[in-house]
Amino acid sequence: MLRCEAPVYRPRTLTDAIYARADMPDATVIAGGTDVMVYLESGSLKPTRFLDLWDCSGLRWQQFITGGQFCGAGLTCTDAIRSPQTHPLVREACSTVGAVQIQNRATIGGNICNSSPAGDTLPVWLALDAEFELASMRGRRRVPAASFWKGYKQIDLRPDELLVGVLLPQTTGETHFRKVGTRMAQSISKVIFAGRYRRGVEARLAFGAVGPTPMRCREAEAALVAGRPVDEVVALVEAEITPIDDVRSTADYRRKVAGNIVRRWLASL
Repeated sequence: MLRCEAPVYRPRTLTDAIYARADMPDATVIAGGTDVMVYLESGSLKPTRFLDLWDCSGLRWQQFITGGQFCGAGLTCTDAIRSPQTHPLVREACSTVGAVQIQNRATIGGNICNSSPAGDTLPVWLALDAEFELASMRGRRRVPAASFWKGYKQIDLRPDELLVGVLLPQTTGETHFRKVGTRMAQSISKVIFAGRYRRGVEARLAFGAVGPTPMRCREAEAALVAGRPVDEVVALVEAEITPIDDVRSTADYRRKVAGNIVRRWLASL
């Protein structure tokens, strides 16, 4: 039986949560707790206390704003799947997170801050040029998704800060999401792709599970915008990503699959 003696603090408002974070920078922040429970079970996490944001008001909503859309960090995958406001790429990614029970608890903020290279939603934020809003007693700041993940399990989040939302600017172009795993469902990603392409204007080719952090293939993007042949774009993708061999797959497999995903998507346009 899973047992943890660490005390749990449950602020009810975002203001209280920010105050609590300032007082408890060492606390483990949880919302749905779907990843934290796994870490506790394995013994890889030994928290001194928890800051539980599940019932914190002000984190579980989304709305259209001038120039884009704002999503609260406490939005669950199920919330995102069901809401007509949700961007199609975000909806598709959330629908691949675990099973329905996990989707009911897992939050987009948790997926972002857990910062697993295989996190299903992470390439989507890169493809959509998202910015993450961070809050503390010192105020708020926004960090582009492209610079938020600094290294393996390293993020640009200070000890007294909380991720409170995601800003999605208005974007245009064709989009595509693809997750490759061992099974059709409830599978950890071997390769994740989120793409956005406006012919001759801009391109985003974002991947997860092919490096220590989610990443964009910027040379391949530039080649695509410039109208280079698909084979050249695919070759650049395969050269830019840095997959590894692990228990789920091999680097060669991941590299080949990443290239095939891009090739098939571009061929379908």
